[in-house]
Amino acid sequence: MRPLACALPLLLLAPLPAQAPADLRQRAEWFAADLADLGRRYDQPMSGERRARLGDRLRQEQRDLQALDFTALDRERRVDWLLLDNHVRSAMRRLDAEAARDAALHGLLPFADTIVSLGEARRRLEPVDPEGAAAACAGIAGRAAEVRAGLQQGKFDALPPALPARAAQRVRDLRGALRGWFEFRDGYDPLFSWWVAAPWAAADQALGELQEALRRKASAGGGDGSLVGDPIGEAALRQELAAEWIPYSPAELVAVAEREFAWCDAELAAAAREQGCGDDWRRALELVKQRHRAPGEQPQLVADLAREAIDFLEQRDLLTIPPLAKECWRMAMLGPEAQKVNPFFLGGETIRLSFPTAAMGHDEKLQSLRSNNEHFCRATVHHELIPGHWLQEFAEPRHRPWRRLFATPFWTEGWALYWEMRLYDLGLAHGPEDRIGMLYWRKHRCARIVFSLNFHLGAWSGPRCVDYLVERVGHERAAAEGEVRRSLGGGYGPLYQAAYMLGGLQLRALHRELVRPGSPWTEKRFHDAVLHQNSIPIAAVRAALADAPPGKDLSGWRFADG
Repeated sequence: MRPLACALPLLLLAPLPAQAPADLRQRAEWFAADLADLGRRYDQPMSGERRARLGDRLRQEQRDLQALDFTALDRERRVDWLLLDNHVRSAMRRLDAEAARDAALHGLLPFADTIVSLGEARRRLEPVDPEGAAAACAGIAGRAAEVRAGLQQGKFDALPPALPARAAQRVRDLRGALRGWFEFRDGYDPLFSWWVAAPWAAADQALGELQEALRRKASAGGGDGSLVGDPIGEAALRQELAAEWIPYSPAELVAVAEREFAWCDAELAAAAREQGCGDDWRRALELVKQRHRAPGEQPQLVADLAREAIDFLEQRDLLTIPPLAKECWRMAMLGPEAQKVNPFFLGGETIRLSFPTAAMGHDEKLQSLRSNNEHFCRATVHHELIPGHWLQEFAEPRHRPWRRLFATPFWTEGWALYWEMRLYDLGLAHGPEDRIGMLYWRKHRCARIVFSLNFHLGAWSGPRCVDYLVERVGHERAAAEGEVRRSLGGGYGPLYQAAYMLGGLQLRALHRELVRPGSPWTEKRFHDAVLHQNSIPIAAVRAALADAPPGKDLSGWRFADG
C-alpha cells in the first residue's frame, strides 16, 4: 500500500502546474508520461476513440511547441525542441497510417467494431446488460465463422498475402481484448457469467479458428507463412526516412549499400587470398565456419572476447568505460525456439547466446555451430556488450534520460555497427580468419538495407530475401530464414534493418567531420559526446555537437555522398 499523502509534511504538497512546463526537458518528460497514461487507458486495438484521444494530445503538444520562441533557445534546447516536434509529427502520421491499414481489413474483420465497443464501454465503467452482451458475443462468433467459410470457399482469393497476414495479427489482438473484457466481470457478476460465459467461449473459439485460417491463407502458396510480412510501400518509406532527417530515397540507399558491398567484397577477396583460397571467398568462408567451439565452451569464448575488446579500447583511450559497466553485464543462453527467430546473438546488459542445444535436430545443430563460429563472434560480442549495446544501455539513464522518448535504431544499432567498422580499421582482427568473420557481418548489414527496402517497396518477397542472404552473404539457410522472419514479423519498424549500416555510416561521416588534425575533438571526446546525447537521430546528434545552434531543418545532411 502506498503511504497516505497526509503523512507528508504540508510543505512538500506543492500543487502540480496546470499546464505542461516551458522547459524542453520537462516538456519531454511530461509528454512521455501523458502518452503512457493515455496508452494504458485507451488500450483497445483498432479503436477510433483511442486514435482520436491520442491525436488530441499530439495536436495540443504541437500547438504548445509552436508557441515557444525557437530563436530564443540555446543549442541544447533547440535540439530538444526539434526532437519533440519531429516526434509529434511522426506520431500523428503513424496514427493516420494505422487507421488506413485497419480500414483495409474491414471485410475480413466485420466483428471488430463490436469487440472494440465492448472494451471501450468497460474502460468507461458503463453498466453492462448481460443479455445484450451475450447476444453481442454470439454475433461475433457468427461473423467470424462466416469469414472463415468465405476463406474456404475462395471468396478472398484475390487478396494479396499481406492482408490476411495483417488480419491474423489483428484477430489475435481483438481476441485478447475480448478475453480481457469477459474476465473483468466473470465470477464477480453472477448474472453476467450466467448469460455470457457460453457465448463468449464460442466467440473465442471462432476467433481462434479464424486466426488460423487467415494464417493458412497468407501462406496459401505453400511457403512459410511467417515469411510473408506486410510491406508499407515507397511513400511510407520516404516518410519514415524524413522522420530520421535522411534526405535519400530508398533507391539511393540501396545504391549506397551496394557501394559498401563492393568494398567488403574486395576486402574479403584479399583475406581469402591470404588463406590460400585465391579469390574464392565462399571457400574461405566455409573454412571459417568450421572453426567453432565444442558444445559447452561457447560462454568462455564470449567472456574472453568481451574482455579483449574492453582492453583494446582502454589501451587506445578511445572512450570512457565506467567500472560499473565492466562489472555488471551478464550472459544467458537462447533456447531452440528462440533461435528460430534469433539465430545469432542478442545483447545489452545480458548477452544472449545462440548455440546448439541437446534438443535440436542434427542438421539444426550443425547449422547453429557454423553460424556461431569463433571468428563470427569477434564482431558480435563487442557489438552487443562494450562498446556496443550494453554501454549504450548503461549511459541512457545517466545522460539526458528524457531523450529516451525519441529512441531510434539509427543511434542504437548505428553506434554498434560504427564500432564494428572502427575496430576493424584499428586492427582488432588477428588474422584473415578474423577479418572474414568481421566482414561477414558487415556484408550482412549491407544486405539488410537491400533486402528490407526492396521488401517494403513491394519488389521482393520474404523467400527471395532468404535466398539473397544465402547467396550474397553466405548465411546458413536456417539463419537466413530466422533473420528474415524477425525482420518481417512486425516487431521492428520498417527501417530497423537498414538502420544498422546507415546509422554507422552517419556516425563515420560525423567522426570525419569532427575528429581531424587541429580539431579539439579527440577520439575519446567524440565517442563520449555521441553516447551522452542518448538515443536520437544522428542528424540531431550532429546538430548537438555543432558550434552554432541549429535551425529548424536538419534534413540537408548528405552523409553518404562521396
